[in-house]
Amino acid sequence: MRSHYCGHLNESHVDQEVELYGWAHRRRDHGGVIFIDLRDREGLVQVVYDPDLPEVFSTAEQVRSEFVLKINGKVRLRPEGTGNADLPTGQIEVLGKELTILNRSETPPFMLDISDDEVSEEHRLRYRYIDLRRPEMLQRMRFRSRISRELRNYLDDSGFLDIETPMLTKATPEGARDYLVPSRTHQGKFFALPQSPQIFKQLLMVSGMDRYYQIVRCFRDEDLRADRQPEFTQLDIETSFIDEEEIMSLMEGMIRQLFARVLEVPLHDPFPRMSYDEAILRYGSDKPDLRIPLELVDVDDLMKDVEFKVFSGPAQDANSRVAALRLPKGCELSRKDIDEYTKYVGIYGAKGLAYIKVNDLAAGREGLQSPILKFLPDEVVSAIMERTQAEDGDLVFFGADKSKIVNEALGALRVKLGHDRGLVEHGWRPLWVVDFPMFERDEKEGRWHSLHHPFTSPKEEHLDLLESDPGACYSRAYDMVLNGTELGGGSMRIYRSEVQSKVFRALGISDEEAQDKFGFLLEALKQGCPPHGGIAFGLDRLVMLMTGAASIRDVMAFPKTQTAACLLTEAPSEASLAQLREVGIRLAKPPKADS
Repeated sequence: MRSHYCGHLNESHVDQEVELYGWAHRRRDHGGVIFIDLRDREGLVQVVYDPDLPEVFSTAEQVRSEFVLKINGKVRLRPEGTGNADLPTGQIEVLGKELTILNRSETPPFMLDISDDEVSEEHRLRYRYIDLRRPEMLQRMRFRSRISRELRNYLDDSGFLDIETPMLTKATPEGARDYLVPSRTHQGKFFALPQSPQIFKQLLMVSGMDRYYQIVRCFRDEDLRADRQPEFTQLDIETSFIDEEEIMSLMEGMIRQLFARVLEVPLHDPFPRMSYDEAILRYGSDKPDLRIPLELVDVDDLMKDVEFKVFSGPAQDANSRVAALRLPKGCELSRKDIDEYTKYVGIYGAKGLAYIKVNDLAAGREGLQSPILKFLPDEVVSAIMERTQAEDGDLVFFGADKSKIVNEALGALRVKLGHDRGLVEHGWRPLWVVDFPMFERDEKEGRWHSLHHPFTSPKEEHLDLLESDPGACYSRAYDMVLNGTELGGGSMRIYRSEVQSKVFRALGISDEEAQDKFGFLLEALKQGCPPHGGIAFGLDRLVMLMTGAASIRDVMAFPKTQTAACLLTEAPSEASLAQLREVGIRLAKPPKADS
């Protein structure tokens, strides 16, 4: 067994005999002396072999990169002037006395001292076991482990029980497509992999477990982004006999303690709060990045009577919006820059991006530059400048369309401008977003959908609105946001069967369908269910933020690609006919191409 990890050796171990195991990071031959940098998960140390031991020296000459080695030797100080201050073990070295090559290695597919972007992500994922040897990836995995440990310790100390919930369960509508698993013993029927443990953790509250948590894998068959994967890890939490104020305080304390212990960074105490409506109004997003000082400003009232229908039309529509976004020193943008931003907002459905450049505010209309000025009366232009607090050198962008399009387009533009123009403040800006609407309207389907999930409790004073005016009904939900990323989302849950049935009906789920899909839950709510609520944190997102990684793929050991494939194992793959026959599945033949 090893006596030490390589990265743990220091001056206190001088003159000690050590036994080390690891990989040859590099081998150097300097005038008859061979240096091997031996690396393990904790770091690396320099090992020296000289010709005084011919047999051992001969073995050292055979060593190449990534050979697996066992080394016995004696720790000594490096000769004066040869220390490496950038290396934790840089003041010492190991004089090698024995060397065993445990396994040889072919030339690795890429060097291990590269940064993330020096080799394509596809190549790194194909050889992920090599990629994980890189010090940067090793550090992230160790960091992730420490974060999980700190979270567990906090919850354990707060009286929470770590309880596992099933991986094979029943398909339920939670906003994304399920991954289905065919049953061999119940042919023609399917399990679903859980999108979250939502229903089971509520049932644990009915069971009297009182405080539950679990670090759990979840599965969602949805389109991927930098912060999404088909399988991901969340910290799942539920607790009884508590309200949203107490839950938010408890979770805030957990995240504050985590940052203090792991990053040695103090977070705001308490976290600021903002209503969903205010976040959308000011930032166009329910997860605003408060480090960026730019804000959206409503100008609907100013545009209602202008002749320019592009503005007046949306201004007069209750479901639309006209908003402005002031960019300090935006006059520095070229026409090409503005065209690029116009293309960018087009991704979110915006048909264009109107603007006014403020060259000289004191000169009135003559000091402004814009293709839309001719459509706007002087008093409207003056009011826009006053409301946006525009100054000389600024540029004011406009969005005018359906509210959803304007919010998403200008909200995304706000973030992009903040990063492009160097306006992002340094540090951490946590936030609670509260008072979410219960439902959002899907105009194409002509029905309501849950903004969070169908088990979220409505505000008590809005219960009567579930049937008469669902769109005016607000929920007891809360999201924790950090630097523009949703860290966790939660709510108080429905604990009365009759309220849950009303919510199902508001969502267009008939009593028969509700009984078929959720009968067990409705029955449980009738069996003395306590008031309860909870939250789930995206562990991958949290680690990504705390390590500064660009994607959650860089903090997961074996992630999938953007197409939900594993390049390492070449999954998903075809199943054999025998396997398909066992579960009663016959694949449909793809249609023949026209000849």
